[in-house]
Formats: sequence, structure tokens, C-alpha cells
Amino acid sequence: MNRKIGQYGGALPGTLVLAFGALHGNEPAGVHALKEVFRMLDNERSVHPGFVFHGKFVGFIGHLQAFHNNVRFLDQDLNRIWEPSFVEKLLREKKSDQTGEALEVVEIFESIRAEILAFPAKEIVLLDLHTTSADGGIFSIPTDETGSLALARELEVPVILRLQDSIEGPLLKFAAAGHFHTTPAKVSAVAFEAGQHEDPQSVQRSVAAVISCLRAAGCFRRGDMKSPHDTLLQKASVQAPPVVVLRYVHHIKPGDCFKMRPGYLNFQEIRKGEHLADDINGPIFSPLNGLILMPLYQPKGTDGFFIVQ
Repeated sequence: MNRKIGQYGGALPGTLVLAFGALHGNEPAGVHALKEVFRMLDNERSVHPGFVFHGKFVGFIGHLQAFHNNVRFLDQDLNRIWEPSFVEKLLREKKSDQTGEALEVVEIFESIRAEILAFPAKEIVLLDLHTTSADGGIFSIPTDETGSLALARELEVPVILRLQDSIEGPLLKFAAAGHFHTTPAKVSAVAFEAGQHEDPQSVQRSVAAVISCLRAAGCFRRGDMKSPHDTLLQKASVQAPPVVVLRYVHHIKPGDCFKMRPGYLNFQEIRKGEHLADDINGPIFSPLNGLILMPLYQPKGTDGFFIVQ
């Protein structure tokens, strides 16, 4: 399997857009969506000969080994280990000696760096496509409250503020800090959550998010690439607040035996003191009123649930 799903454009100056699916290997919707978007782009030019694409768009499979085996990760969460000192250490090691997530980090770093060198751009956009183990709730997560927030709002789904700051070592935080390039490019990075892992609509919502992202990045005119996908995100988000702020994360430690109580959905209202989960130490109660986000209903994971307001 190739890590690069496809690429489009590159003939005209513009934004470099790098999109990832399956950074967690058991989340295939983003990979399927990226393949569909490349097919749509090829078809757009044949249907509309005047279609013009500015910049360059590249799609990747994030965790290649885990995706191949349909597991979230092998030994450690690939989206929790992008600490600069750790990445620098891996880059100094012999690649032939690396396995598991270490090999994934090095290959992703090399892939992104190669695209930036091949297509120098004043603006770089990274879009990380995800799904959740719980039903309900489509949302975006910007890395900051400036350019990334503006991009997230263009997706027309609820925006979760300060979530990237609450977790250690996500890929987008590493990218937003400029560790992939040495030029003064502006970087906007957004994660998009499309719905539940196995929901077929998660693929279509991811397609809509990619198209909206390319449009917002100025890759084509706003009147181009029109499709039924355009209204999907608006319909999926109608019941959720447009912007919320993260207030609490329940982190899971090894050996906790965390088990979420059944039936919770993304953006479901919860009350302070509500019995949400259990672990080796007993019941886990909500520390405040709010809306629950990403309750963990899968064996692997380092965060049990998030609470936003």
C-alpha cells in the first residue's frame, strides 16, 4: 500500500493543502473520502473544461500499518507522540531499525517535508480527517484561534476551541508550530470529526469537509465543485451549538480498566455529578455541567471523554 493516496494541481501558485485519513487506523472514512475527492476533481475538468485549480492538494493515509490491520494503533497512539524532541530523536536513528509508530512518524515527516520542498507555498493547510466511536455530533477542531479557526468555521460545523491544547503530541499541533518547514509559510491546521466509525455518512461528510477546505483555501472558485455534499454538513450540525470551549478531559492511564457507561452521544447534555464511567478506582462522575464529547466506546484510547460548554 502507498501512503500517498493522490495529488492534484501544482501547475499554478497557491496554497499547499495536505489532508490525512486514518491517522488512527480504525478510522477508514477519511481514506475513502480522499479517494472520492480525487475522482471528483478529475471529473470536474472533463465536465467543466474551464475549471482552474490553484495550488496543490495531496492526500495521505496516516497510520499505514494500523489501517492495513484495521486497528487504532499498534503500540502507541500515533496522534499523541508528535513531541519535537521525540521526533528529532527518531529522525537521527537508522530508518531500517524502526518499526511500529516510530516508522510511521519518520515516514510521515519525510512525506510532508518532501511536499513542502517540492511546492513552496506562502500558505500551507493541513486537514486531519477523523471519526469517533460514539454516534452523533459532527465538529471541527482548530489548532489556534486565528487562521485555523477561520478555516474551521468555513466547514460550517460546530467548532471546538482549546481541545488541541488539552492533549499531548497531536500531529496538527506539531505542524502548526512550523516543525515541518524552514520557510516563513503561514500554517492553518484543522481536525474534522465526521461521525461514527462505521456510519456510511461519515465518508460523505468527510468528502464535504475536504471540498469546503479546498474552496476556503482558494484552490478553485466558490461556484466550482458543486455537489450534493455541500448541504450535508449543515444538516448534520443543525442541532449543535456553533462554537463551544473545552472545559475538561478525562485522561486514561495504563491499567485503569476504563469503561464508559453505555448510550452517550456526542453533544449530549450531562449534569455535574452524573455517573459517566467506571474504572479500577470505582465510579467516575462528571465534574461539571456541559455537553459530552467523544465518549470512548473502543478498546484502545487515552482519553475517556471530553466535556465542552
